[in-house]
Amino acid sequence: MKRIDLNCDLGELPPAIADGTQEALMRSITSVNIACGGHAGDENTMRTTIERALHAGVAIGAHPGYPDRENFGRLELKMPPDNLAESVCEQILALAKIAEECGARIVHVKPHGALYNQAVKNRELAEAIANGVAKAVAQALGVASTQKNATHCHPERSEGSASRPSPTQGLCKDVILVGLANSPMLDVFRKAGFAVAAEAFADRRYEPDGTLRSRKFEDALIRDPAEAGWQALSIVERGAVTACDGSEVSVDAQTLCIHGDTPGAPEIAATVARILREAGVTVRAL
Repeated sequence: MKRIDLNCDLGELPPAIADGTQEALMRSITSVNIACGGHAGDENTMRTTIERALHAGVAIGAHPGYPDRENFGRLELKMPPDNLAESVCEQILALAKIAEECGARIVHVKPHGALYNQAVKNRELAEAIANGVAKAVAQALGVASTQKNATHCHPERSEGSASRPSPTQGLCKDVILVGLANSPMLDVFRKAGFAVAAEAFADRRYEPDGTLRSRKFEDALIRDPAEAGWQALSIVERGAVTACDGSEVSVDAQTLCIHGDTPGAPEIAATVARILREAGVTVRAL
């Protein structure tokens, strides 16, 4: 039987928290990627989103981005790799601290926006992200370096901090790194010793080379819930998606993203989940 995780980037927009949009989305998704102070998010939004994720029974992940709140992390920045790794580490640990206080754990990390898109093709950036995650894991464990083992802490769905913080139980030692399916960034993450989850997008159009169509184009987002649902089903069942030029792109994914800031996102998420389940696909966390 086919299975897939549905993830969504949340904790980014206070109005979406206040008006119930986030809670509506969590009724359909299985994993949440929480903004942790770089491109968006603060202690209050992180705590509220974690608490609601726990209530909904969805897996919790960190969503670090460029520290550029003015542009929502969607502009490319030229940061030295060491500085970027430190920023990623600090963002993850900020979320991990709050997760521990809430009785939760971060089980995956997915970069945000321009950082994600650049790292798809830029190995140096992907390495900096992996180094930042490794440093966060090491500091969370209170050790000098990361040690991978078979300990599991990835829940199934039920129907900034200081640079050297105290150890925390809010970050899994076997944390999964999420990256674009079929991209070199996944190879970099694997080489760094991490388990990976290949990601595809239900609500974004693709270029013929398998990358996401830039948001500068009007058709970059899929706003029709049914269209997003059928694209999701095509990815899961056929391992393929139709690119913007009509060509077919192979996609092997373990998780599908639905953007929480897309207009009508709750309806899109609900439709995607319904179409997948009606087709016999098991929708569950990584």
